[in-house]
Amino acid sequence: MSSTQHTPLPYYEDRSPGAGTLPPRPWTPSSDAARLSLNGTWSFRLSPTATAEDDAFARPGYDARGWDEIPVPGHWVLHGHGAPIYTNVRYPFPVDPPHVPAENPTGDHLRVFDLPGDWPDGGDAVLRFEGVESCARVWLNGEELGTFKGSRLPHEFPVGGLLEPSGNVLAVRVHQWSSGSYLEDQDQWWLPGIFREVTLEHRPEGSLADYFVHASYDHTTGEGTLRIDSDPGGRITVPELGLDLATGESATVPVEPWTAETPRLYEAWLTTVGESVSLRVGFRTVVVEDGLLKVNGRRVLFRGVNRHEFHPENGRAVDLATMRRDLVLMKRHNINAVRTSHYPPHPAFLGLCDELGLWVIDECDLETHGFGVLDWRNNPVDDDRWTPALLDRAERMVERDKNHPAVVMWSLGNECGTGRGLSAMADWIRERDPSRVIHYEGDHSCADTDVYSRMYAPHEEVDLIGRRTEPPWSDPELDAKRRALPFIQCEYAHAMGNGPGGLSEYQRLFEAHERCQGGFVWEWIDHGFTRRAPDGRFYHVYGGDFGEELHDGNFVCDGLVFPDRTPSPGLIEYKKVIEPVRIEGAETDGAGGADGAVRITNGHDFADLSHLAFTWTYEAEGEAIGSGELAVPPLPPGESVELKLPAPPPGAEAGAETWWTVEARLAAATAWAEAGHTVAWAQLPATAPGAGARGLASGEAPRREGDRIVLGPGVFDAATGALTSLGGLPVTEPPRLDIWRAPTDNDNGASWQPDERWGVIWRRLGLHRVRHRTNAVETTPDGALTVRTRVAPAAVDIGLETVYRWTADTAGRLRLAVSVTPLGEWPCPLPRLGLRLGVPAALGDAEWFGGGPGEAYPDTRTAARVGRWALPVDELQTPYVRPQENGARIDVRWARLTAPDGSGIRIEGDPAFWFTARRWTTEQLDAAEHTPDLDPSNETVWLNLDHGQHGIGSQSCGPGVLAEHRLNATSAEFSFTFSRLT
Repeated sequence: MSSTQHTPLPYYEDRSPGAGTLPPRPWTPSSDAARLSLNGTWSFRLSPTATAEDDAFARPGYDARGWDEIPVPGHWVLHGHGAPIYTNVRYPFPVDPPHVPAENPTGDHLRVFDLPGDWPDGGDAVLRFEGVESCARVWLNGEELGTFKGSRLPHEFPVGGLLEPSGNVLAVRVHQWSSGSYLEDQDQWWLPGIFREVTLEHRPEGSLADYFVHASYDHTTGEGTLRIDSDPGGRITVPELGLDLATGESATVPVEPWTAETPRLYEAWLTTVGESVSLRVGFRTVVVEDGLLKVNGRRVLFRGVNRHEFHPENGRAVDLATMRRDLVLMKRHNINAVRTSHYPPHPAFLGLCDELGLWVIDECDLETHGFGVLDWRNNPVDDDRWTPALLDRAERMVERDKNHPAVVMWSLGNECGTGRGLSAMADWIRERDPSRVIHYEGDHSCADTDVYSRMYAPHEEVDLIGRRTEPPWSDPELDAKRRALPFIQCEYAHAMGNGPGGLSEYQRLFEAHERCQGGFVWEWIDHGFTRRAPDGRFYHVYGGDFGEELHDGNFVCDGLVFPDRTPSPGLIEYKKVIEPVRIEGAETDGAGGADGAVRITNGHDFADLSHLAFTWTYEAEGEAIGSGELAVPPLPPGESVELKLPAPPPGAEAGAETWWTVEARLAAATAWAEAGHTVAWAQLPATAPGAGARGLASGEAPRREGDRIVLGPGVFDAATGALTSLGGLPVTEPPRLDIWRAPTDNDNGASWQPDERWGVIWRRLGLHRVRHRTNAVETTPDGALTVRTRVAPAAVDIGLETVYRWTADTAGRLRLAVSVTPLGEWPCPLPRLGLRLGVPAALGDAEWFGGGPGEAYPDTRTAARVGRWALPVDELQTPYVRPQENGARIDVRWARLTAPDGSGIRIEGDPAFWFTARRWTTEQLDAAEHTPDLDPSNETVWLNLDHGQHGIGSQSCGPGVLAEHRLNATSAEFSFTFSRLT
């Protein structure tokens, strides 16, 4: 006979949310109750397991002089103790819920503090933790207070009876892994530690345990209704509205409503017998009616972004200045909404959203994505034993953040599959706060939600959803419910590396279909940690760079800003695509400029155009020759006006290419930008571009001189027809056809994507190692040098027949006409099609007339402005965290590269071309894993002059390149004219 005894699970493995904590309450940044920050330098000891050390360190008098020190807030893995781990979906430990590995790094933290001399007598006190990953056990002066999980959520303990005037010993044991880790598989670095603030807060007798601001707005009357419930009761004053009323009472008065475009806040004071707190009240009403999400009676269009909390040196310990910097950057780039993926942010972030004006989807600290690869077996959200932990997380989010007008949706979490626990969360939230909408993407039946939310739905499916003609759900009742809901893309346009492409096409769908209420680009920032190379250069590292046995590489670097928060070309493109003012030509063909007519449309949801000043500029060959103001009436949202531009100012040379540029700028400074900041712009052609370099006057015929051929300023190798010099300037790599580019993250795609992964196919075909065979070098009586070649990779029977025809004119210019004919059945589009050549490294300054100032590709070209631009070659590069194709300038009419003395080369294209210049080869760019892997050449600047480029798409986690942006292998002709500058 035998018996089995079940040992109780340790606190860090049991499924409960913890023990000993107080009920959650609102975050209150401004109170007259005393507070003491416990941030700063703490003593620290790291153990390899959860049980390696006993709890003696928590007792007063413990000698910790041999311990290390660590900053709080902070993560110990960023301060020399262990290392970060990055995984997207897979748990970095065996999946055996709720158990965690025996190898469980555990950090013991100690802080000794004194109370200030003016700390009040009487009352109580609470110890508050804003965020600890992933499980904490807490002692004060040797007394255990309790334990908690829920890394991105606040937890408080009552401590008034334990405090001493001096020498208080606060001890916190933090475990990297806990049962809570199964609920926090959130596509980010695993970073243990006390990463948000720790505070001691005095709670006087009669202080606030809870309060709930209800501030609705009636758009039909222009009145707001205010009621604030509190425990205990007190009084509310709103001086600007003349209100003085008891808590629990309602008052209805005329108000200015809060919206993301007009973030009107009213200062209020809530006072009880023990405490007075300052509040900022915004009046607004959120509903779903008529199949639309409406705020204050109007449909809203989310021009949004997902935001993880990240700092390249401090991880998720993000300070207030960095939060404000994020939001200011968003506002300056026309972003009006944030999804707090995938957890509630630092509470101060939401206060800034209230102030600056952004819609917020506040997401619960919950994701169990790693169970998806296991067919959702043992998924906690469908296991009743986990439901108390799920409800605790929902409650802590809602109670902390419920008083922010910016929060318009509660999200149950991210990528958790489906289950009873999610339904329980939705029921609790709906009961507690019926004034907001509930969001969750993971259940496409929408059984628990008020919006139909998807990730990365391709354009054609978004079009169907917008028409409410998407394929039906299996349950007719749920299908009818879902079809009547508004639609958003909570993630789309994966911004990994070069990209995302296809933004304009998405935006047109959002604007065309009322049901499609916008989306949230994935994501805001590249999560690359800063590292210094041996040569002193700073760069950023990603998954695998810390020796992790399981990781997902640079998938953690998929943001619209680089780790140092420099905007990427993707953010510049997004700003242009989502402009809230549309400026276009007034004729039916949309060109507009030739007749001087322009149409202005107000795309705001609430604001008129009175906050903007409009200007025009008239440009010839990229240089301004006139400018002025454009009188635009204060159009209400959705309205348009057609206006005549002034007569073109004199000064343009005959035949010059001319453009109107119309801009909408802030008329006055705001909290997020200075007066004059550009909100929207458009260019309208006034006269068409010229015919480029066609029809060069015939010059001398080519002549052979030994092993070379001379044609005008060009010298060629007689055997291969390769150009070796131009007007005495060495050509370090002769021009020849180039079809390879260093694949972007979106070229390579994701293994789970249904579309073709062109980057993988290109490499399998060998397009990175094509061979060039010269079939003939011919001189003809008409003064041409013709070189016939075949360009093809090994092991396949496809190729490109390429003919180079060189001519010269009497002005010393050399023209190259290229014709390309595909051979065989090409199974894929081309990466690029054009010429590559090398010029001396001294030619380090670039100037061009065409699209700029930044890079652009076929489906990322909206922000490219035609003009005359100049940059050093080194600044033409885009420093993606993982190096890849970048830096191409679009629609270039001419470009020139010069040395410091002004000598160099000028290149004209017919038709306009893509221009790229860099100090390393495409092969070196392709091989690089980090930016320091690229060593600039001291001898050569490599140029790409491309007739075509394949689009970008967002297939690293979204749809591939749309058909209209693919560079199919078809016959092509293009030409370039080279001139020597002296």
